[in-house]
Amino acid sequence: MPKFFVEAYQIQNNLIHMTGEDAKHIKTVLRSREGEEITVCDGMGTDYFCRISALDEGVTAEIIRSQPCQSEPKTRITLYQGLPKADKMELIIQKCVELGVDRIVAVSTERCIVKLDKKEEKKLERWQKIAESAAKQSGRGKIPQIAPKVLRFSQAVEEVKTLSGAIIPYEKEENRGIRSFVEGFVGEEIGVFIGPEGGFTEEEIQAAMDAGVLPVTLGKRILRTETAGMAAIAILLYELG
Repeated sequence: MPKFFVEAYQIQNNLIHMTGEDAKHIKTVLRSREGEEITVCDGMGTDYFCRISALDEGVTAEIIRSQPCQSEPKTRITLYQGLPKADKMELIIQKCVELGVDRIVAVSTERCIVKLDKKEEKKLERWQKIAESAAKQSGRGKIPQIAPKVLRFSQAVEEVKTLSGAIIPYEKEENRGIRSFVEGFVGEEIGVFIGPEGGFTEEEIQAAMDAGVLPVTLGKRILRTETAGMAAIAILLYELG
C-alpha cells in the first residue's frame, strides 16, 4: 500500500488533506481513484490507514484507523559520515535510511577531499529529499533528518558526548566488535563515525576515543566508506534486536 508523509496541521476532523508533489503523485503516477486505500504517516511515529474520499485540487483521505508505526527501531542511530567523493553520499543516505538510521550528519575530516563550500545548502537540500524518498519507499515511520550543516570533526566529537554511546570502526581494533559494544550498552541513542575514503587520522581516532567513542572492528576486510556505515548500522540494529 502506498505510504505518504504529512505535517500535523494536515490532519483535521478525521480527514487528511494532501497537496503538492504527493497529491500529484497519487493522481497522475499512481492514478488512484476515490475509494482506494493509502497509508499516511505523521512523521512522529503514527501510521494512518486511509481511504481516498476526494480528488480535486489536492487529495483528501478519510482516516479508517491508526496505529503506532511498527517499523521504527527503538534505538536511535546517528551516522557521522566523513564527506565522500562524487555522489557516494546519496547512496549512503538512501541505504542507511532504508536500514533504519535516525539522523545523518555530514562531517568534514582531515582526509576529506570534497569541500562543499557554496554548494553546501543545495547539497543538504538534495540529501534531505533523498532521505524522504527512501523513508517512503521503505515504510519508515518518520523521515530521518540530514543535519542542516556540515560539521567539522571536532564539532561532531563534541556533539556525540550528548548521546548514550558511540562507536568508530577502526582497522587497528582487533578485539571489540559491535556485539561486545551492544552487550554493555544502556540508552536510546548511538553515534556511528565513518571516515571518508582515506579514513580517519590517528589524531582523529584519539580525539574520538578521548570523547568516549569506542573503536570497534567490522571484520578482517577493509570496507569502502559507502559500505562501512551500512554494515555498522545493519549489525547494530540486528544485535539490538
